[in-house]
Amino acid sequence: MEPSGLVKLLVPQIPSLSYTALQHTFGATPTSSKWDLRTTLTVQVLRQIMGSGDAGKDGGGRKIPQVGKVQKRTLMEPGVKGKMWIVNAKMDASGAESVEEVVCKAVDDMKEGEVQYTKPGVEDVEVEWTGYRPNAAKDEPMPDISEEEKYQRMLAEPSRSSEVVWLYFHGGAYYLCDPRTHRALTSTLAKESNGVVCSVRYRLAPQTAFPGQLVDALLVYLSLLYPPPGSVHQAIPPENIVFAGDSAGGNLSFALLQLLLQLHRSSTGVPLVNFHGRDVYLPLPAGATANSGWFDISRSMPSITSNSKWDYLPPPNHADAVSKFPKDDVWPTDPPRGDLFCDLSLLDHPLASPVLAEKWEHSCPMWMCVGEEMLMDEDLIVAKRAASQNVNVTLERYEAMPHCFQLIFPHLSTAEKCVRNWGTWGRKVVEEPRALQAKGVFVPAKEGEETEFDVAQIEAVGFEEAGRLVREAKAKRLMGWEKEGKGMPKPAL
Repeated sequence: MEPSGLVKLLVPQIPSLSYTALQHTFGATPTSSKWDLRTTLTVQVLRQIMGSGDAGKDGGGRKIPQVGKVQKRTLMEPGVKGKMWIVNAKMDASGAESVEEVVCKAVDDMKEGEVQYTKPGVEDVEVEWTGYRPNAAKDEPMPDISEEEKYQRMLAEPSRSSEVVWLYFHGGAYYLCDPRTHRALTSTLAKESNGVVCSVRYRLAPQTAFPGQLVDALLVYLSLLYPPPGSVHQAIPPENIVFAGDSAGGNLSFALLQLLLQLHRSSTGVPLVNFHGRDVYLPLPAGATANSGWFDISRSMPSITSNSKWDYLPPPNHADAVSKFPKDDVWPTDPPRGDLFCDLSLLDHPLASPVLAEKWEHSCPMWMCVGEEMLMDEDLIVAKRAASQNVNVTLERYEAMPHCFQLIFPHLSTAEKCVRNWGTWGRKVVEEPRALQAKGVFVPAKEGEETEFDVAQIEAVGFEEAGRLVREAKAKRLMGWEKEGKGMPKPAL
C-alpha cells in the first residue's frame, strides 16, 4: 500500500486504536490474555482493511477499489537485498500440452454432477529459486551476475547442507500476491531446512480460473523432475521434493497431491504423461505441507464463525452474488462466473476444495499447521481423514493464532517455532523418511507445556457433514447468482 493510502486508512482509526490499546493494557479485550499489544492492534487494522459492508464499500464505509487495482498492489517488486538468493527462471511450456489434458481428465473423472470450466491452456510459468545467503549484510544487494551464476552460488552456500527442494505456492486467495510477497518466508524456510525453494508464479484469478493454477503447478513439478532444455537446474529426484504453501497455496499444494494420487489410482500401471516429447513417470513427492490451508473454497465450516475473534479474515458471502468489486478490465469475467477462483459448480469438487477429497491413502507424509482461526475446521478434517487412512501426518495446532500468523507476526515466538518446525520436518522427510514419526502437537499461545495428541482421534467435523455444509453453501451461492441475474458475482473471500 502506498504511504498516502496507509495514512488515509490509519488516521480515522486512531481513536479506536487508542481505545483498544487502553483496553488491552487493562486486560479488557477478548484476546488480551493470549495476544501482545502489537498483535491486537495489527489484527484490528487488518479487519478494517478486509472488512465487509455494502456492495462497493468495506466495513468502514470506504469505497472498495477495483480487483485489478488491489491485485497490482501485491505484485510490485520491492527489490532484493540481504540474506537471500533470488534466481529468476522460467519453466518452458512448449511440448507440455498434455499437462492440460491430464488435469482436465482428472477434473472430469472426479466430479459429482455437472461442472463447468474453461480449459486454461498451458503457458510458461515463472519461478523464483530462493535460498539463504548467510554472509550477506542486511541491505546488501544481489550480485550483478547471470541467473545461472546466481543459481550455482546459491547451491554452493555452505549452509545448504540438505538436498530438500521446496515446491512453494504462495497464498493470497488465488487472486493476490506473488513469490515477491513471500520472500521473507521462503528464504527463512530455506534457512531452516538447509535447502532451497522453488517459488511458483502461477496464473492468478480472476484472469485465470480453476483449473489453470493446477495446470501450472503440475507443469512446474514435472519441470523439476525432467528439466526442459535451457533450465538452470538439473533433474531433481522426487524423494527430494516437498510441496508447500500457505492459505490458497496450501490448497494448491494438496490439490496437486490429490491430483497425483488420482492419477495413481486410475492408472493400470505406472502413471505416465507426455512431457517435451517423451513419456515420463509421475511419482509422488517426498512430502506435502500446508500452512493454514484454505481447503474449503466455499468457506462453510463452523469455525468460520466460531473462531472469528482470533482472526482477521472477512466473513464469507453466501446469501447473494453481488460483487463488492467495482467493474474493471478483469472483473466481472467474460463470460461471467460466480466466484473469482472457479465456477460455482466446482465449489464442492475435491481438486478445488480438498476438504472433500475422499481418499488420501498411499499418500506421501504430510505436515500441517493451523491456528485457532476461521479455517481451522477444514484443516482438521483433512488431517484427521488422512491420518485415519494410515497416512503419516504431523499436525501442529497453535492456540489463539490467526490465519497465516507466521507471515503477519514473524516477531512472535510461536511464529518462529512454527517455521523452524516446518523446515526441520521438510529436511527430515527427505533425509530420514523412515524415522519420521506422525504426531499432533498443541502449542499454547504464551505460557504452558506443549501437548501431543493422536491426529486420527482429534475432534473434527465429520466428512459427510463437511460435504453437506459445502453443498448447502454452494446452493446458496447459486441462488444468489440466479437472483442477481448473473451480473457481478461475489467472491467467497
